[in-house]
Amino acid sequence: MSTTAQESPLREIHAEMKGVAQRLRLPFRRHSWKGLAGNWLGVGIGSSIDFQDHRPYLPGDDPRYIDWQAYARTGNYTMKLYREEVSPRVDIILDTSPSMSLTGAKRKRTLELLYFTIESALLCHSSLRIVGVRGNKVEDLPLQLFLGYRWDLDAKPEASLDACPAFTRAAVRHGSMRILISDLLFPGAPDEFMRVLRSRRGRGVVLAPYLESESSPSWEGNVELVDCEQGVSRKQRVVPEIHRKYVGAYRRHFDLWTSQARTYDVILARVSADLPFFDSMQHEALRTGAVETWS
Repeated sequence: MSTTAQESPLREIHAEMKGVAQRLRLPFRRHSWKGLAGNWLGVGIGSSIDFQDHRPYLPGDDPRYIDWQAYARTGNYTMKLYREEVSPRVDIILDTSPSMSLTGAKRKRTLELLYFTIESALLCHSSLRIVGVRGNKVEDLPLQLFLGYRWDLDAKPEASLDACPAFTRAAVRHGSMRILISDLLFPGAPDEFMRVLRSRRGRGVVLAPYLESESSPSWEGNVELVDCEQGVSRKQRVVPEIHRKYVGAYRRHFDLWTSQARTYDVILARVSADLPFFDSMQHEALRTGAVETWS
């Protein structure tokens, strides 16, 4: 797709997500933040007017934070402790595997989730980083690629790439909120990915776009199955027993992800591509705490 051809739909999606981000946002209230000076309460000593506590003075402490009234009463130097005002760090880890754009509806939902998280982070004055992962390829994606509508999710399958995205190689910052946007349709134990989302005192949120047809496809008789990641196809006769096994395996796959998310205290929300975006976010993302309202 040419840059001109892709710019219009990306611009429209971004405009719509700006409106949604005025009503919903990433779950910033669930965590104390530490980062650059900004608008959110953090965990360090800073200049916020929100007084927290006292502690004894130690050599090298900033004398501006000495409580002189307490010194007049006790003769001891004590330090005033405040909550530091900070800008939260947001690291977006984007799965760019071909399955993320399997259909037009799923492609659009993936892009909507991406632009919603970008806009939500920017509205909250976050320090934002975006990492794209496809197989074993991990790359930093400059924000201007998305704000300038010069980025395309569509990608041809590459047989040389691993089936399992190398999310564990994505660099995440200390104390950041990590937003993983992925359909989770790849092999591998969820716990290794959950550990990345929770490492270095981070908070993890998984937003997983999906299609109803993925959970129970309308396969019957002789069909041609295509591996969208590798571009390999094969013919298969689908009888009811094979269909039941697929449906059962699909359900167990996501039951395991849900269970591991609870174990690691990671928020996981599956976002249907078959509903309007706001309705889909209300259905599970808002209920699970993957997003919150501004009020």
